[in-house]
Amino acid sequence: MVPGENEVGLHRIVVVGGGAAGLQLATKLGEKLGRRRKAHVTLVDRARTHIWKPLLHEVAAGSLDVGHHAVDYLHHAHEHHFRYRIGEMTGLDRGSRTIQLAASLDAEGREVTPVRSIAYDTLVMAVGSTTNDFGTPGVKEHAIALDTQDQAIRFQQRLINAMLRAHTQTGPVRPGQLHVTVIGAGATGTELAAELHRTTRQVASTGLDRIDPAKDLKITLVEAAERILPAVPARLSGEVMTLLSKIGVEVRTNARVTEVRADGVQLADGGFIPSELVVWAAGVKAPPFLHEIGGLETTRTNQLVVTPTLQTTRDPDIFAIGDCAYLVEPGSDTPIPPRAQAAHQQASYLIKQIPNKMAGRALPPFKYRDFGSLVSLGEYSTVGNLMGFIQGKNMFIAGLFARMMYRSLYKMHEQALHGTWKTALDALARALTRRTEPRVKLH
Repeated sequence: MVPGENEVGLHRIVVVGGGAAGLQLATKLGEKLGRRRKAHVTLVDRARTHIWKPLLHEVAAGSLDVGHHAVDYLHHAHEHHFRYRIGEMTGLDRGSRTIQLAASLDAEGREVTPVRSIAYDTLVMAVGSTTNDFGTPGVKEHAIALDTQDQAIRFQQRLINAMLRAHTQTGPVRPGQLHVTVIGAGATGTELAAELHRTTRQVASTGLDRIDPAKDLKITLVEAAERILPAVPARLSGEVMTLLSKIGVEVRTNARVTEVRADGVQLADGGFIPSELVVWAAGVKAPPFLHEIGGLETTRTNQLVVTPTLQTTRDPDIFAIGDCAYLVEPGSDTPIPPRAQAAHQQASYLIKQIPNKMAGRALPPFKYRDFGSLVSLGEYSTVGNLMGFIQGKNMFIAGLFARMMYRSLYKMHEQALHGTWKTALDALARALTRRTEPRVKLH
């Protein structure tokens, strides 16, 4: 047991997962309960820093520097009156009300923190999701997912190295050597394809004159469904498709991937896409360790099944929010989608309801509201639809207004974590820094 976390009389709230929802929840509960010593609030995450997941495609493309946007968990916890504990959750003992954490290791494989357990009175699972490769051969060996900032950084470094290699090699650029195939045309894959089209050409223009962007650089977006962005309205999908075509991104729909190889992507119809750089952005599932963990009810994609109050069906002291939670609201026949706005709404709900649970009061049901979708194609354009914006009707938006709305979502996230003044100062600092740094990260 971690010393100093079992003081008598204080309710122990443990949040597992420092993504947008988990970090927001721990921050607000720390300010609300931790500051006043009404509860111990602990955040557990295997990483040391947080970055807003919708920004990962910009990290992967090199258009965003993690160092300017990452939140240091240890410092943030100290500032907001909660504890941060590094470690990957591996087990749950509901009898003793403890979670088990694996040892954390440094880059040399040396142990930093040992295997240990942390006790809770209220546990919130906010561990997000991972991509689902559906067992497709070659994905683990030859493709990179974008679930974490480490993966995004790894792909960006692989991309830069590939371009440097092509520039300095004695022979010509091989077919597919600098082709990037993005598998999965949801929001992440679509936004990444557009951002990569721009940044690869900017990198090539920084002195890599042996690379011909028109001939050597190619971005292909592959989707198994009949259209890209299958979860958003057809009009929005069609508008994005038109924009991608205009900038030169090749889009293949109704294309199911059967294998990822070192030299490209094999399709079910017999087609082959030469590509030595592959991103897998298709499919979503909760982390495998959640499968029936502690005897809790889970789905076939490892999500924790919860009641309308976001409490797990077999233990009212354990909540789940975000992508790892499975909830079908009364009157609906589909679960709440794994989207950032759902996670934010669920975190806001628990900020209010956990104090009610501690006081023994009944909890009202959570109600999800879909505010629409926004898709950013970087500097090319942003499009979206706002749900119920005017008298219950949907409104299609595009261009500058849509881009401002998209950026405001991140500012709202920052404001929830840091407050108005720090968010404004950080935005000013980044604006000044952009004037003195390359537009694309080159290392």
